[in-house]
Amino acid sequence: MALQIINAGPPPEEIVARIRAAIEGAMPEASVDVRPQGPGHFEITVIDAAFEGLNRVKQQQLVYGAITGLMAGPSPLVHAVDRLECRVP
Repeated sequence: MALQIINAGPPPEEIVARIRAAIEGAMPEASVDVRPQGPGHFEITVIDAAFEGLNRVKQQQLVYGAITGLMAGPSPLVHAVDRLECRVP
């Protein structure tokens, strides 16, 4: 009998696009790179002048605030952000 995954969710490319859109919606001037690392796991790099003068925690809070809806609920699309890099241009 083969292993069957029930409700595997959308393909990674679709989730990447949704993460990028959420971040760009909250931070319109940002350059956003999202890379899937495994089911529900992603690496994100965001470059934005909005990070200027903010400590690392505040920078990351801006990004997590943008994607919180994708990380919530019983079957979230984003299970973990394995690496989050925030940079000032």
